[in-house]
Amino acid sequence: MKKTSLAAVTPLLLLVACGRAEPVEDLPSQDELANAANAAAAKAMAKAKNDTPASRNYVNVERGFSVTFPEGWEKDASASNADGVVYQDPGAGADVRIFWQKKDGEQTLQQIVETVSQGSEGVSGDYVGDNEYRGTANDGEGNNVALRLIKQADGSIVTASFVYPEMLSEQYSAMAEKTLDSLHVFAPKAQTPEGTPAPEAAANAATPR
Repeated sequence: MKKTSLAAVTPLLLLVACGRAEPVEDLPSQDELANAANAAAAKAMAKAKNDTPASRNYVNVERGFSVTFPEGWEKDASASNADGVVYQDPGAGADVRIFWQKKDGEQTLQQIVETVSQGSEGVSGDYVGDNEYRGTANDGEGNNVALRLIKQADGSIVTASFVYPEMLSEQYSAMAEKTLDSLHVFAPKAQTPEGTPAPEAAANAATPR
């Protein structure tokens, strides 16, 4: 009885032994498998980071403001300088302009708004406290203009304008509001106490010339 059982199982043992491609001790351990998986994940993350477009966040440390532009828009290098930047929607006739201007005497925010609004039609808006204005207008050439002006502590002004074709209002009005909402002002570098960390500048941040 015992001899029959042994004879029956011997071919099975031989089959299992022959089917094993490598000794058990040569198989990768759980730690090795985990390390390999982590390495593959890290490689995939690095590739994804390299494939990601440049940041849409613009930070001007020298002038003290930052803004986030719509995805896919391109910087107009020829129209940008140390005081601000222009981004455009390629082929759509829309653009965003964010610029800083130094304090001009004792001009009030209301006077500055009037100056900026000259030549525009249908200007309407509201003052948000003493140092901010939000409004809309038409440039008289078939374009709508969304405006936001913020007065900094030293009296300088950051002016943001989002211009887009009137016929594309449904597409751009919400985008304009979101973009202007992203505008933030902070103390310019020259007014920041030494040793205070400045906001991290994005890759496309302006550098004075």
